[in-house]
Amino acid sequence: MSFDTSSAAFVDSFGRAVRYLRLSVTDRCDLRCTYCMAEKMKFLPRKDVLSVEEMLKLARIFVTRGTRKIRVTGGEPLVRSDMMDLFEGLAPWRACGDLDEITLTTNGTLLARYAEDLTRFGVRRVNVSLDTLDADRYRALTRLGNIQRVLDGIDAAREAGLRIRLNAVASRGAFEEEVDDLISFAHLRGMDLAIIEEMPLGQTGCDRGQSCLSNATLRKSLSQRWTLTPARNDSGGPAQVFQVAETGGKLGFISPISCNFCAACNRVRLSCTGRLFTCLGDEGSVDLRTPAQRSDADVIAAIRDALWQKPERHSFDQATISSPNLDRHMSVLGG
Repeated sequence: MSFDTSSAAFVDSFGRAVRYLRLSVTDRCDLRCTYCMAEKMKFLPRKDVLSVEEMLKLARIFVTRGTRKIRVTGGEPLVRSDMMDLFEGLAPWRACGDLDEITLTTNGTLLARYAEDLTRFGVRRVNVSLDTLDADRYRALTRLGNIQRVLDGIDAAREAGLRIRLNAVASRGAFEEEVDDLISFAHLRGMDLAIIEEMPLGQTGCDRGQSCLSNATLRKSLSQRWTLTPARNDSGGPAQVFQVAETGGKLGFISPISCNFCAACNRVRLSCTGRLFTCLGDEGSVDLRTPAQRSDADVIAAIRDALWQKPERHSFDQATISSPNLDRHMSVLGG
């Protein structure tokens, strides 16, 4: 199935065209990472969550107007039992060239079960969250997790032919002592590593003022031990990418607090309830589920109106670290 993609692209008031849709499929997760959510969370009733058919309908509208990449996120997307139906529905769009890429961000706990299916449905690359290689610290960070399940998922994904980028959230203390091991672990297995500054989203029960580590500080420290050379970012995302001479692998830094990267923003985020968020660091959103029950034209009008209100940049800065100005948790949109 191929669509007519010649229609005018979705463009915001600053001339930035939407080429990338991040599609959150659930707010649920089998972990409770300290930087992402509170230990005791109240999740959405299932009736409030879009069906796979509704997600595909809304995604199709974005694809017909120039979106070239879809990333499936959560919560943890693979806890949703019908997730492979979504990937199966997206697969023909990639096969016929309407999409360049279908990707997934996951915590990896269920990746061993689904790695081969993901490959079969056209996924070639996944991001796996892994902040430590120490089993005890992993359990403390995730409040529930067994690191072996993640390591098994990574192995299964590699065997299935998936390219993997590990995502690690930078933090003061133990992480600074372990980051070298993460670099070696990733690069020796042919995986990239991205280090992400903690974002002030929602109250998690932890003081981000004590834990948040600037990527600028971390990179200065790493440069004393590794030779970092600027490299091309093949993903088109906001990471500042370096080649590590000692390993030959790539190391990315995503720095929403210390380094604003919004000028070239090409993405929007659709929540699992059908709300379109034009910026992760802004509370503004618009409902697409209701207009989708009427017509494509109504959805298109709602998207265009939302994009016209899209802010020039996100609201994250050093002042919001300890006191987030957004109540929404990271798990709502998947970062």
